[in-house]
Amino acid sequence: MTAMQSIEGLDSWLAWAARAGAAHHSSLQSWLRCATAVYRTLNACTEGRTDAAAALLTRCTERVLLQLLKEHSGGWAAGPVDVGGTRLLLEFRRVPQVVQAPVRLRLASDLSMAAFGGQRYGYPGFGVPLATLSSYGGTSPQAMLQPHSGAFRNLTSWIEPDLRDPHGPLRLVLADPQRTPNVSVGGCTLTLARDTSAAYAWAMQVSNLARKGVWGLLGGRQIRDRVGVFLLDDYDPAKRPLLMIHGLGSIPLIWAHLTNAVWGSDDLRARYQVWQVVYETDLPLLAARSRIHEYLQEAWNVLDPGETAPARTQMVLVGHSLGGVIARLLCVDSGEGLWNAAFAVPPEALMASPSDLDKATSVFRFAAHPGIARAVFLAAPHRGVSTAIELDHLSSLLIPRRAPEVLALRRIARANPGAIQPTMRRALLQGWINSVATLQADHPVRMATELLLPPKNVQYHTIAGVKAGLGKQTDGMVPLDSAIIPGAESSLVVGGSHHLYDSPEVIAEVVRILRE
Repeated sequence: MTAMQSIEGLDSWLAWAARAGAAHHSSLQSWLRCATAVYRTLNACTEGRTDAAAALLTRCTERVLLQLLKEHSGGWAAGPVDVGGTRLLLEFRRVPQVVQAPVRLRLASDLSMAAFGGQRYGYPGFGVPLATLSSYGGTSPQAMLQPHSGAFRNLTSWIEPDLRDPHGPLRLVLADPQRTPNVSVGGCTLTLARDTSAAYAWAMQVSNLARKGVWGLLGGRQIRDRVGVFLLDDYDPAKRPLLMIHGLGSIPLIWAHLTNAVWGSDDLRARYQVWQVVYETDLPLLAARSRIHEYLQEAWNVLDPGETAPARTQMVLVGHSLGGVIARLLCVDSGEGLWNAAFAVPPEALMASPSDLDKATSVFRFAAHPGIARAVFLAAPHRGVSTAIELDHLSSLLIPRRAPEVLALRRIARANPGAIQPTMRRALLQGWINSVATLQADHPVRMATELLLPPKNVQYHTIAGVKAGLGKQTDGMVPLDSAIIPGAESSLVVGGSHHLYDSPEVIAEVVRILRE
């Protein structure tokens, strides 16, 4: 094809597409013929017409996808697919392994951004952005680190004919624009369009975690079967894990705005991989800390058994409320202060089974989780909350005492009543110890945790809220002087309630910190 023929052919199809669009109708076969012809002009890479050809091929692809998704609402797999009496070959090109057939597809532009306050991050270019969802990947160690609602990824699609065989089937290519940011057609290099928000928004719509979050506070099995560390990104041994820890009775979906902002920033997405935690928030503070430490260890055992990945040494924690206190305690060595706040004798002096003693020591005596480089605490009650005193009686009625750590401590207390500190004896003997109780400002173990601040090699930041009209400096749940602690690299106070993780001002501050 000569340059003049390419220009004439492109102009002809541009005119046809304008007429077809104005008339609001055209056959699918016509759009496919248009895609084939325009792809050939792109292959000729006519100077000055590349952008127009790429835009028209993108439009042709979108019209085909509209018909395709209308006719097929089920799952998709690589291979032949019939649409409007025409056979296409669906090809997944360099997509992550977690995207396993059958996958569900939607146009990114069709998905609401309500979960992100209307904020969509996208970049124009060649191809049609799609959101994909695939089912939970099974029981392999790697699959166990995927969200239970399934893997979600943003892909980009375009139609590609076989230039060697004019009678061969057209390919509908789906590629990951993070892995393949550019494609070459003939002598032309095209940057793929991408939407970094759509797939996550769709995954949030179909997730049932929102209905189960409260069961994490009430000890329900619904959340207990879903606990652990989950990777929202493809694991990269060179990227820093950004671990997000939710608070009391909450769920990881609270991190929607922050995750969207990180993925929407090229520099942050190049440096960070998003990890989130699901845990039972009815656990006592130190037991929750112990569990999350174990979840992290289990994840690293799968991802980096040789302990050589640079990612291990650059972890960043972001925690809200109870999750912020847990994040701080993951950064520190306990010393003997926490043990001595609960027990009057060393562990070896206790009458207890090895299993019970292991649980007790893992809760009260621990080392900092290795590799944490930075932490951000949002509305975290580091000095406790007085409102927990009023909530404690209610929580003792609502929050079950099924946690193995609580049962082990009760058995130890009953076998060694004289070895328990008087201030803790009644709580341990009766087993009335849970997350709400251990956040009380005057709780002896909580008071001991207050002295544990991250070491100098861990930079930390505090963000707190003050709600207007309350007559005191508090976000409605956490007093300001409990959320702000000494030694922080930065401290920000914003106007608003305890649920400040959605605040644009807070998101901007966390993004600023991540860029340091």
